[in-house]
Amino acid sequence: MEPYGEHDRRLPGEIVEIYRQPDPREVVETYIRPLPGVSRVRTARPLRRKKKGLWIFLAVLAGTAVLAAAAWLLESRRPYQDPFEQYYEDFLPEETGGEITIPTFPTGQGIELPVLREHGGAMTAQEIYRQVNPAVVTVMADLGEHMSVGTGVIFTGGGYILTNYHVVEGGRDCLVALDVGYSYEASYVAGDAENDLAVLKIDETGLPAAEFGDSDLLTVGDKVYAIGNPLGVELRGTLTDGIVSAINRDVEVDGRTMTLIQTNAALNSGNSGGPLINEYGQVVGINVIKMSSEYSNVEGLGFAIPTASMQRIVNDLLAYGEVKPEPVLGVMVHKFSVRLEEALWGLEVVEVTPDSAADKAGVQVGDFITSASGETLYTSQDLLRVRRLHHIGDELDMTVWRDGELLEVTLKLEQSTDDMSAASGGGTFELP
Repeated sequence: MEPYGEHDRRLPGEIVEIYRQPDPREVVETYIRPLPGVSRVRTARPLRRKKKGLWIFLAVLAGTAVLAAAAWLLESRRPYQDPFEQYYEDFLPEETGGEITIPTFPTGQGIELPVLREHGGAMTAQEIYRQVNPAVVTVMADLGEHMSVGTGVIFTGGGYILTNYHVVEGGRDCLVALDVGYSYEASYVAGDAENDLAVLKIDETGLPAAEFGDSDLLTVGDKVYAIGNPLGVELRGTLTDGIVSAINRDVEVDGRTMTLIQTNAALNSGNSGGPLINEYGQVVGINVIKMSSEYSNVEGLGFAIPTASMQRIVNDLLAYGEVKPEPVLGVMVHKFSVRLEEALWGLEVVEVTPDSAADKAGVQVGDFITSASGETLYTSQDLLRVRRLHHIGDELDMTVWRDGELLEVTLKLEQSTDDMSAASGGGTFELP
């Protein structure tokens, strides 16, 4: 019996590899590959008779020298650019973009992305690869003249897959290949360009699904791993490792700011949409971009979308087909809680936005928020995580400590972060 059903469609043709010597004055070999999705087929030529070999060699040598001289002349006339200028690349050719016309799958099926705060013991790299790699897939979107190649992660056994929006942007058909080689036509469930996330669905059950963990539990220096398809199909299933270099790193990409996990785990073209994995074998981020420089090699600067922020986004996409606005709480709190009494901790409120949900519920400056929606709060990230799980129109129960007394308040979440971003900065603040 076949492992994943009767489908037996194989992967598309391999991407051609070319070795070139860029400069006749140097004996240096450069490994050059087309970008993912730009696969060129080279036509074989008949062999020449040997007596012409010397003339061919001399002609090639002369042509190479002329090209090298022309390249040097053009380079010397290039306009000045800042050698320290850096940019972020999302691993895809410039031809990508446009409306997604991949056949769709309906939303509202009661599916959710689970993110766990619990985890087992630390695992070796080999154990992590054996556990997670079966849930990592190759995503190939037909863009017309090109094919976008990226990575995805299965998060339910019923065939729901998470990837980056830019991997399928402009796609009209999509093929997903499992690590064992079986491939399936994929349907498009929903996606959001602003947050660069998309959900796909394949018609199969009993698939291996990755476990997602809470990125809020990460600290700088934690060991992490990445699995993906660097440079496209041929090197699929590549494992790299590194550490968390920074958390909550604000990165501006194409005019929008994304708050991401920074890692030095090697990421390259084709890794987009793949998992960033903690040492417990849980997916804690979706790899999205790397930093590059036009004039120097930039290594070890990769970024991933954290699960703590993506959970609400993905669940909105699954339920509604779009991302709903986040509600505003309207409080500014210190970053860490303080001990109020034995086994009682609270976040101090240092500012309340007028007419916000917190203000209308009676929250005051000097109060200490001890819990929200039944969850004990130790850091402002705990409060932010609770807020992310709610929508406009929901009610949020809080317990506050005031003058030695615990009070119960209910916030009616009526305003969005878009409406009050200037006034409240999104509803939750962190102070040192």
